[in-house]
Amino acid sequence: ATRTKPADVERADSGIGQMPARKWRNRASETFSSLQAWEAHRPCTDCGERDLPVETDVQNCNQRRADLCEKCRKRRTERKESVLEFVNTEASYGEDLRIIKEEFYLPMQAAGLLSQEQLQGIFSNIQELIDLNENFLEILQEEIDQAFDQGDDDLMTVCIGEIFLEFVNMLPAFQTYCLQQSSSVNMLNALEKEKELLRIFLNVSQNDNTALRRMNLRSFLMAPLQRVTKYPLLLSRIIKATTEYHPDHGSLREAKSRIESHLEHINMKTKQEGNTWTLRSFRQDSKKKREVINIEMRETALKTVGWLREETRFVMEGSLQLAQPPDGQWVKKGSKTLKFQNMQVLLLVNMKRVSESSLESAEPGPVKDAVLVLIRDKNNGKFHLLREPLRLSNCIVSTDPDCDDTFELIEIRREAFVFRDSDRARTHHWFRQIRRYSRELGSWKKRRNALPNIMISTPHTRP
Repeated sequence: ATRTKPADVERADSGIGQMPARKWRNRASETFSSLQAWEAHRPCTDCGERDLPVETDVQNCNQRRADLCEKCRKRRTERKESVLEFVNTEASYGEDLRIIKEEFYLPMQAAGLLSQEQLQGIFSNIQELIDLNENFLEILQEEIDQAFDQGDDDLMTVCIGEIFLEFVNMLPAFQTYCLQQSSSVNMLNALEKEKELLRIFLNVSQNDNTALRRMNLRSFLMAPLQRVTKYPLLLSRIIKATTEYHPDHGSLREAKSRIESHLEHINMKTKQEGNTWTLRSFRQDSKKKREVINIEMRETALKTVGWLREETRFVMEGSLQLAQPPDGQWVKKGSKTLKFQNMQVLLLVNMKRVSESSLESAEPGPVKDAVLVLIRDKNNGKFHLLREPLRLSNCIVSTDPDCDDTFELIEIRREAFVFRDSDRARTHHWFRQIRRYSRELGSWKKRRNALPNIMISTPHTRP
């Protein structure tokens, strides 16, 4: 027999020996166990904590929803339920509004039970509330549907706060309805006693019309009041279930603050008008009080200029110091000889409507007009105008390089005003905004570069 050479022997092992191979297998096993342990305790994507439950099955571990801890899973579920509750109750409220119109208003109008003036007195601005609800609900439902289509089963991409702030103009509509509610109910009571046909119609509707759920007209007329007072509660539930890192968290808090401020304002107006009823009260803080004051000033400004609310944009508002220098005192306007007084100033812009519905277009239309409303500080519970609004189409806005803490507004052929803010940067911001609209408007804008030099005799002045 021939002898096999050592070099020809085929090795069956790994070639590294038993001890190194055993160590390698042990190390691989430890690494796999460490990976499994890390996988089981990786941080939660919502809160960043590592209190995820330990999963023994790798498949179950991989199927865990969005790497969430138990607390965040529960929070997401609560948030989804709160968002759906907000949308569903808005839909139910809209259905009650349509019942008011279709089952009461239109039949009473068609039968001639009441005159148009009487119908207006009872139902107030119900059509405006219907239009606002339909637009608001449409946007909410679109956001919900889009989230589900994109696989967002938790509705984390739905931002109720941002949508609410876009429709913040519906709050004055609620205010109009609420302030007329007392007189509406009194008128309905008086007419029901006076008109037998109206009384018969209301009784038959309540007992035989299944759409009314055996509720009377007065109960349905309370729907807008109940809805507007429920908004803060619904928003609070969503805020509670929304982590502070969510992009809608700040908008939710601002929306809640805005609605509470409007409710406080409605309560204040009802007291001023001598009504005994009030809406649900809320804890007041300094921020809400300031917002109530802002609402009052906006209403005063709107009433003064006579513009439609949906066509009006409040560009800037706040306190400014104002002085009226005598003729020829442009150079000295920054000196101590000028007497400044505190004044509330609002910059309003009238935008052209680009569609029938003011809420359909996200982009505002072209500017029709811009005014500066000057309001004295509140005295005896009411605001008073200093003078009629300053139309920026008839004004020139200038600043002097030697006095960069003030700017001057000259109404052509009339008066001159010097403004300043306690903060110099904010003074410059006011100046830029006012000058922008004064240049965009007016028949003199083509020669605006020359006109300031004509109006102001000082060579150091620049437009």
